[in-house]
Amino acid sequence: MAAATCLLLSGVGNAVADDDKNAPQSGNQTQVIMHKNPGCGCCDKWADHMRSYGFSVVTIEDPGIYEFKEERAIPVPLMSCHTAIVDGYFVEGHVPANDILRLLSEKPEHVTGIAVPGMPLGSPGMEHSRPQSFKTVAMLSDGSAFVYATHAAGEDFSKEANPAPAPDPQ
Repeated sequence: MAAATCLLLSGVGNAVADDDKNAPQSGNQTQVIMHKNPGCGCCDKWADHMRSYGFSVVTIEDPGIYEFKEERAIPVPLMSCHTAIVDGYFVEGHVPANDILRLLSEKPEHVTGIAVPGMPLGSPGMEHSRPQSFKTVAMLSDGSAFVYATHAAGEDFSKEANPAPAPDPQ
């Protein structure tokens, strides 16, 4: 699997409110708290993807991101460059917004989070002229996992191509 690499740069772990004025406003937006390697640009592109679906995104540049992942029991094979927390679930890597909306709607029993392992080209935030197909994996509380969604190479993840209701903040 081809993957780009985000560099871990020295820096201060600080939160940046990224609820920019251009984000769609749905009144009560579901908040995404994204921990990322300082200086990683593809993570910021994924955050823009999430905002386009009506999510509110807070970014934390976290030099201790791997410890953050370990604290949430995210297995190494599922890891990517950023980890978000959405309504108590972990969202690892370049997961499409529609997969997250589905998770928030279905609330499957014993699922602790979902992940797109690695950094597949063509996933949200990893746009590329040679996209790859990839899978979104769901992690269960007993440590097992299953394929939650399958995405074709070149799939259009834009809001315009995938109309969905705004996330329900409850």
